[in-house]
Amino acid sequence: SINLGYRLTVMQFNLEIDRSHYVIRSYGPGEVTVTIPRDSEDPAPDALDAIGPDSSRQRQEILTRSAVITPTRLVRNWPPQSFRDLAPGHMDILLELAPEIVLLGSGNSLLWPDAAIVAPLAEAGIGYEIMNTAAACRTYNILMGDGRRVAAALLMI
Repeated sequence: SINLGYRLTVMQFNLEIDRSHYVIRSYGPGEVTVTIPRDSEDPAPDALDAIGPDSSRQRQEILTRSAVITPTRLVRNWPPQSFRDLAPGHMDILLELAPEIVLLGSGNSLLWPDAAIVAPLAEAGIGYEIMNTAAACRTYNILMGDGRRVAAALLMI
């Protein structure tokens, strides 16, 4: 939702909850809220107890730093904190996770990284899409819901 003052507010866009995967519940300036899988061993130190739309309890975590999210893993505090910080070595964690596609959320704006930054993904045969972080959050949930091995590497809005 966007208010009339042209400030971006937190957007919650998915009412259904997949309790077996990491799901992006909402995003906004400086934060992405992720639902922690019910059967996860993830200690989720900053998880909040929340009530889902079907009145069931769920664990959520509000991320305030760059992160990598897959259906089965959450990598908190991914080192690049801004687009300018991105380097080829930041793709190493994505190579370890071995997704079929990476969604690189470049922050508030769509910014294209230097080809050398994403070259490790291409060399490994991993597809990638560059988009702003809001679009990457929405696309992640769609691909994850379709059973794809997707990773969202998100820089904060």
